[in-house]
Amino acid sequence: MAGTAMSEQETEQGVAQSTELHSLSTAQGTSVRYTPAPGAEPLRLGRPLVVAIDGPSGSGKSSVSKEVARRLRLAYLDTGAMYRAVAWDCLERGLDLADGALVEAAARGLDLELSTSPATERVLVRGADVTAAIREPRISASVSAVATNLGVRDELIRRQRAIIAAHGRRMVVEGRDITTVVARDAEVRLLLTASEEARMRRRGAQLGGTQNAEELHEQVVARDAKDSAVASFTQAADGVFTVDSSDLDFDQTVDAVLGVVHAAVSRPAGA
Repeated sequence: MAGTAMSEQETEQGVAQSTELHSLSTAQGTSVRYTPAPGAEPLRLGRPLVVAIDGPSGSGKSSVSKEVARRLRLAYLDTGAMYRAVAWDCLERGLDLADGALVEAAARGLDLELSTSPATERVLVRGADVTAAIREPRISASVSAVATNLGVRDELIRRQRAIIAAHGRRMVVEGRDITTVVARDAEVRLLLTASEEARMRRRGAQLGGTQNAEELHEQVVARDAKDSAVASFTQAADGVFTVDSSDLDFDQTVDAVLGVVHAAVSRPAGA
């Protein structure tokens, strides 16, 4: 998907100008406060606006959600990064991912911090920066074992809802089963999807061409098949809008999602 990337300097300046971010992580969860810059005019000022975005692997959820959050001046939560952080922690400590009780206990005790600014990706586990490490192929290959653990899901869903509440319910939240479980009461619920061919092509580009066709199929199609056993993210539930980005570039996809957001919040109550 095409788009214009900000330079590192521009990104840092954007963070300084547009956000004030405070994070506190404990065994009970992650508490974060995100404050738009003075003079900003967020959509639905003074009212909740949760934009919940579901979708399969390679559909562009993360990049599109970040840009939508930036344009709407909302906080941003990548729930997938939380599952990856649990997987990284378990592998780092040599825990058996097949031991469901052990993995659940690791998730419940995880000391986790993450940025909720759409301009800055940062994930810390026990104070260590694992932002890049959780995107490594070994984590991608292992994260389904964590994501399909119902005890882990319960714990991370609890934390995700707490983070949404801590932001005054003004946030773009993306991941799996966001529209049907995590934020089923969101003001805007949307399924971002794309054809299998488009999703594999995008994931391959994201990984810099380091994966062959079989590996890409495992990361995109096979992983979705595993995760769909415990999460619903391939079909739009009642009241959920659908954006198919198969034939859209990045900017067109962002515009389509923003169009859905504006249409949803402008509907009369009960419509």
